[in-house]
Parts: sequence; C-alpha cells; structure tokens
Amino acid sequence: MSKILVAGLTGALLTAGALTLTAFHGGPFRHGHDPAEAAAFVTSRVEDALDDLDATPAQRTQVLAIKDRMVAEVQSHRDVRQQTHAAFLAEWNAATPDRAKLHALVDQRAAEMTATAHQAVDAAIEVHDALTPEQRAKVAKKAARFAGR
Repeated sequence: MSKILVAGLTGALLTAGALTLTAFHGGPFRHGHDPAEAAAFVTSRVEDALDDLDATPAQRTQVLAIKDRMVAEVQSHRDVRQQTHAAFLAEWNAATPDRAKLHALVDQRAAEMTATAHQAVDAAIEVHDALTPEQRAKVAKKAARFAGR
C-alpha cells in the first residue's frame, strides 16, 4: 500500500475510529448526552474537514452520507452498551458472579466492536475513493500531525 493510501486511510479512520470508540465507551458523548448532540458534533467536524479540503458538492454529499451511516451504526449500540453495563453491575452485586455470563458478554461486545470497526474501515476506504490525490495528501498531513501529539 502506498504511503498516501495509508495516510489517507488514517485520516478517514480518525473520524470513523472516534465514532466506533464512542459506541463502546461513551467517549465525549457519555453520561446521557443527547444522541442528536453527538451527531451534530460529528457533522460539524466532518463539514470543517470538507471545507479544509475544498470538497466539491458531490464529494460533500457522498462523505456526509458515509458519516450519517456510521453515526447511525454507532448510535444503534447505545442501548446495548447500557444493558451491558447493567448486567455487569448486577453480576458485581451478586453473591457469586457468573463468570461464564460475564465472559460471554465480553465476547459479544468484542464481536460487535470488531464488526463496527470493520464498517469504519470500509467507510474510510469509501472516503478515500471519493477524494482526489491532493485532498488525500492534505488528510495524510493532518493525520500525521494528529498522530504526533
């Protein structure tokens, strides 16, 4: 894989990765924040990135549709995350926690996270394909700066 492709994917994955992590940890949207607020935050960040890239109207439409799909995917895990938390708490409070049940919950969540991460990679490749080589180079430069923090 060329350096530009790797860097482009890295940049696109920054947004997708953040979305994925929020599905399983809560990220900046934890503690009961409104899902619409989280979606608006992500939309704002993606629109800012598209502005920086001088994206065409067609690119904007395509990338925002990808973003909408990923936001919906991540937000679909919200109830499951809350149910998992409740199940772990119930087992903690039990006189004898069910080790097998807890391991099964972890395995289930890990499988969900893997599936969502794969969707994020696919979304990043779609974004990569929607951008010009020059735009991908800008994303790669920004991703390199971000990684150096």
